[in-house]
Amino acid sequence: MNNFKDFLEKSKKVIALDFDGVIHNDSNGFLDGTIYGLPLDGVPSSLKQLSEQYTIVIFSCKSNPNRPLVNNKTGTELIWEWLEKWNLTQYISDVVWGKPNAFVYVDDKGFTFKNWTDTIEYIKNIK
Repeated sequence: MNNFKDFLEKSKKVIALDFDGVIHNDSNGFLDGTIYGLPLDGVPSSLKQLSEQYTIVIFSCKSNPNRPLVNNKTGTELIWEWLEKWNLTQYISDVVWGKPNAFVYVDDKGFTFKNWTDTIEYIKNIK
């Protein structure tokens, strides 16, 4: 990429997906740090469909470089292993820590910001 405009154009073709709760069923929470769950319903066909038009990047707290190793592996390595186990690697461009540049973010814990009043009210009511 030669300039910022190219960078922004490329970002318009990226969909950022959270891993736990969007792709991976983490119904037991963080447990022991392993990736133990099945793909959520519809994951294989949805990733296939999206990857035909977009670049898919997974973002995950598991990829935090400060996260302790689990079975001598980083969280990113564990995610790639899990994706390989379920034959999903061909749909994924990258697995990252932090918020990648993308035109849309899919996250089970996300909140769509509209204004601060509604945001504060929403946060107060989280149980």
